[in-house]
Amino acid sequence: MTSADYFALAFFTLLWAAYSWALGGPRLFQRTSLTHAMIERRREWLYNSLRRDLKMIDTQIMAGLQNGTAFFASTSILAIGGCFALLGATDKVDAVFNDLPYVFHSGRTAFELKVGGLTGLFGYAFFKFGWSYRLFNYCTILFGSIPMMRDTEADIIVAERSVERVIRMNVIAASHFNSGLRAIFLSIGYLGWFVSPYVFMVTTTLVIVVLARRQFFSEARLAIMDVDPPSNHRLSPVRTAPSGATDLSEGIQ
Repeated sequence: MTSADYFALAFFTLLWAAYSWALGGPRLFQRTSLTHAMIERRREWLYNSLRRDLKMIDTQIMAGLQNGTAFFASTSILAIGGCFALLGATDKVDAVFNDLPYVFHSGRTAFELKVGGLTGLFGYAFFKFGWSYRLFNYCTILFGSIPMMRDTEADIIVAERSVERVIRMNVIAASHFNSGLRAIFLSIGYLGWFVSPYVFMVTTTLVIVVLARRQFFSEARLAIMDVDPPSNHRLSPVRTAPSGATDLSEGIQ
């Protein structure tokens, strides 16, 4: 491990912390992030559930959130297993790296340390996904305590308190899910360290730039906010039937 390796690792940690702070702290570039905008949409969804007794749609959404979290948790476990398999093949990997041009290979010990760091990264992601899955499970239970429409109209204050509990739990679970997903994304930048510490810093910067663009400057952000899309993205108005055309529904009795 050279001084450049330690500097690259500190750079990686600093960018990760700064990006996490930008999402959870004040507004960056005077713009609301995609994650914060989705919090308001979660609130609208759960308050909308007060106006319907049949909540199968809501339970399907909850199940979808849990299934997505379980998928990434399983993927993290597989990635950890792959890292341990890579440690078992260190001699073969060391021989391959020695023959590759433009690869700054600092030896077997440094390689094992880098793989250990990658394993820790996937382990962190797994714990985040696992906890998020459990919180989404709690969220489903709390959702079951939301009263029906008749009880909501009788005592709206109690109903709103029930919804607020679900909203808070849902937002916390989503926050842990996003943290795990962020670790998965940054592991792509971490792979550059196996080439050289300088490539490590470049790939980390690229990943952070892509993530920041998606959070603050993407079309997905505009799609969920109350912002009019660009004029070239507007849908054309619905065409009316020409005069004299027969409405087929008239013949259906």
